Amino acid sequence: MTNESLFQEALTHFPGGVSSPVRAFRAVGGTPKFFRKAEGAWFEDEEGVRFLDLCMSWGPLILGHAHPDVLAAVQEAMREGLTFGAPSRRELALARRIKEMVPFVEKMRFVSSGTEAVMSAIRAARGFTGRTHILKFEGCYHGHADALLVKAGSGLATFGEPTSAGVPESVASLTQVVPLDDLEALEKVFLMYGEELACAIIEPIPANNGLLLQDLSLLKRLRELCAKHGALLIFDEVISGFRVGPGGAAELYGITPDLVTYGKIIGGGMPVGLYGGRADVMGVVSPDGPVYQAGTLSGNPVAMAAGLATLERLTPAVYADLKHKGAQWAKAFERIPGLHCPHAGSLLWPLFQPGVKRADRVESGAIAQFNKLHKLMLEQSVYLAPSGYEVGFLSAAHGDTELAKFEAAVDAVAKGF
Repeated sequence: MTNESLFQEALTHFPGGVSSPVRAFRAVGGTPKFFRKAEGAWFEDEEGVRFLDLCMSWGPLILGHAHPDVLAAVQEAMREGLTFGAPSRRELALARRIKEMVPFVEKMRFVSSGTEAVMSAIRAARGFTGRTHILKFEGCYHGHADALLVKAGSGLATFGEPTSAGVPESVASLTQVVPLDDLEALEKVFLMYGEELACAIIEPIPANNGLLLQDLSLLKRLRELCAKHGALLIFDEVISGFRVGPGGAAELYGITPDLVTYGKIIGGGMPVGLYGGRADVMGVVSPDGPVYQAGTLSGNPVAMAAGLATLERLTPAVYADLKHKGAQWAKAFERIPGLHCPHAGSLLWPLFQPGVKRADRVESGAIAQFNKLHKLMLEQSVYLAPSGYEVGFLSAAHGDTELAKFEAAVDAVAKGF
């Protein structure tokens, strides 16, 4: 079957023909690819075309597709049962590994997605502080919970929507929003609402609406203001966690949040999320405290096995190699005239505009140029995320062969710019 015929059927089943809006090709044009198998840094669509993958399932596949050790761990877990709805030893094993890598996570709760992790962390913060208001930053995306779809980014920015229909004004009114890269606005919001804020949540490495690398002074001041006003600081490390280093951005920047949310990599390709942090804050979560949060499939043994097999293989050498690759591939990307490629570890953002720290300052012409780039790279069998606001991901499986393929594709595409 062709991608086009599959997509036409998908349109009869799903809104927009997809199960998540960022998978649609409406921003870049064309028909979404339907993939049937993958290995290492490559995957193959239903028409048999092999693509070099720079999306890596939006980040979790830090070891590459179908890593043999992860597959073996999953298969062993599956033989013992797909799900129990009860505790299992694999939850404990993954929790121990996470604590080894991130010592400030004193207690944690596994969930099934990053959205669920963030939603639960905010509820815990409200329960701990007895406050209702929260602070987020415009250009940071934290999932599709109602309180966070307020000038949110990622897929919403792709379609030019500043917020989402279906979110009551009464919910949105409890969320204060300030721009990134604006210390004055940050000071002002704490001056006005500091005693009402249960928490402030931020992507310490904003990577859901472009790679909007911030000055460290912003994060340091946010930490100080939260402590001064009794608000909890939540780092959303669903993307940056375990990717930019073993302790994520918190370790990289030397800033300890009160709570942190993870996803992506801790599932090794399976649906997993986590929120955790200070033991006293997590003590409000049921059954120890009054904040209710539950999940029938939380701590799923197959997902736990995949996550543990992944984290066990993230050695200092792997991180050093990924950091080197990030710089190497970013430099190769910049062979294309006018393209700039900010990078953090193995995260890349190809953008036809320099020095962007806020998503609202991305020029429409830069996105138009990305759309052209996406089409041309697809023709060279290189798969980029279908949005100029999304970052690219490298993995341990992106080696010399893949780099040579990428450089050849870049050189071919460069002639079109």
